[in-house]
This record gives sequence, C-alpha cells and structure tokens, in this order.
Amino acid sequence: MLIAYREIEGRLIRLAPEAPLSSAIWIDLLRPDQVETAAVAALGLDVPTLEDMEEIEVSNRLYREGWVDYLTAQLTGHSETNGPMAGPVTFILSTARLVTVRHHDSRPFETYPTRADKVGPTCANPNGIFLSLIEEIVGRLADLLESSGRSLDHVSRSVYSPGKRGQNQKRLEVALRHIGREAELLGNIRLALLTLNRALGFYAQTARDRIGDEGLAGSVANLMRDMDALEVHTDFLSQRVGLASDATLGMINLAQNSTVRIVSVVAVLFSPPTLIASIYGMNFEIMPELAQPLGYPSALVAMLASSVIAYLYFRWKNWL
Repeated sequence: MLIAYREIEGRLIRLAPEAPLSSAIWIDLLRPDQVETAAVAALGLDVPTLEDMEEIEVSNRLYREGWVDYLTAQLTGHSETNGPMAGPVTFILSTARLVTVRHHDSRPFETYPTRADKVGPTCANPNGIFLSLIEEIVGRLADLLESSGRSLDHVSRSVYSPGKRGQNQKRLEVALRHIGREAELLGNIRLALLTLNRALGFYAQTARDRIGDEGLAGSVANLMRDMDALEVHTDFLSQRVGLASDATLGMINLAQNSTVRIVSVVAVLFSPPTLIASIYGMNFEIMPELAQPLGYPSALVAMLASSVIAYLYFRWKNWL
C-alpha cells in the first residue's frame, strides 16, 4: 500500500491516486509491491527489502547515499493477525521528501497525518515531518508504558489478593501468562527506544550537511531526553515484571504445597481405619474378637473414632 501526502497551510493532505508522486512530501509504504517500489525508485530513491531492513549491522541500518539518509529502527505495532509485535521501519530522508517503509501496522503512522499541525516542530519540510513522526512514535511508546504499568498493578492485586481455594491455581496461571505478555511488550519497547535513539544520533551527526534542518536541533535534543526518560521507566517496569513473576510463581508453589498437604493429611486420616481393618482381616484360626456378637460394629466404631481423633488432632495443630 502506498499513501502519499502533501503539505498545505501547515497540514498534511493525502494525495489522490492520480496525482503525480513527485508532488508528495511524505510517502508511506506499507508492505509495498513491485509497482509501488518502482514508483518510488523513479524518484531516485532506493526502497530496501524486508531482508535488508532486518539486517542487524549498524552499517545496514544507518547510512547515507549522496544526500539521502537511510535510518532503520525497530518499532512496535501489530501483525496481520492483530497480535503485538516489533518490526523494522526504514526512514528515507531526502531534501525533497520523506519515505517510510514498513511491513507491519503501527499506530503512529495512522494518527500522525491527522495531527500533523499539532505534533512536532513542523510538517512543512521532510526534516520536520521526520522529527514530528518520531515524536508521535515516542508518545505512543509512552502510552504503552503507562498501559503496561496499569496492567501490572492489576496483576499484582490479583496475585496478592486471596481467592477461593479451587480458583487460585487457574487465576495465578492466567496472571503468569499476562506477565509474560507484558514482558514481551516491554522488550519490544526497549528495542524501539534503543534503535530510535541510535537513529536520532545519526541524524544529529549529519544535520550540519542537511538542507532544511535549521532550528530543529532543539527538537532533536528534546526527543533524545524524552527517550532517555522512557528507557529509565522501562527499566523500572521490567523490574516490576520480574517481581510479579517471582511472586506469582511463589504463590503457585504455595498453592501446590497446600494441595499436597491436604492429600497427605487425608491419606493419614485413613491410615488408622486401614490398620484396624488389616488386623481383623488376617486369616488366623484363633482370633477371639471374631466370635464376639458386637465385634463387627465395634470394629467400625473403632475405625470411625480413630479417623475423628486424627482429624481433630490435625485441626488443633492447624495442619488443615
């Protein structure tokens, strides 16, 4: 999918399909096909493939060709099955336009065009759009961190609050899976902040050679400070995830130990009656009690009494 925008009176307006692509100031490529890639290539810009974008070498993620910068970062988003994920996004920044290449849905790319006049320094030039888009992405990451914090609060209350004995195990297992999802999300956010920080560092290094970047150095510094603060908050939430995971596993172990203890006590409760039944089940010829008229009911009473006494003893010891 190819979506192109032009700037009119401080706002981004989507180009009509029949409009010339050369008039666009921002071109957003989502899972581009060969036709869309060729259309951008006709403007003198090389569109990297997904394999190129996934390369981990810094030289493949951040480089300059002529007067065009290629900056690749790992950003959070949603897969085709609407599941959370992180994928590479390449920013191709030239003097005439900004081109973004991505292969997964990411919320900031959908919300920024309608808020271009309210977010970031400007949308009148490619550099301003790039920094404004980064600011929108950073804001989205901050929202995700805030949501993750609230989710961890809910999980902590669920883990530490008492519940019905039969439902504790299931509730704790659900909490553990939820903690795992939050840990994966925080890992994606941490990776996004790291790669964005490196991309902005590369952008700042080449700013002196870039046309249209005048007055944007302050925006770069502010964005890097914001990302540093978010990295600290991410570390804090990661520690909370570790604590919540340990607490949940500890509560699961306690619940399992309680179940094992109950089973052990029940087995002990049946031991005295089993002993009595075993004694009088022996096949010896001379057993005086077998000839007694009340022998059978006496044995039953003895078995019942032994179980009751054992149960009362366990209750007195608080083992049940």
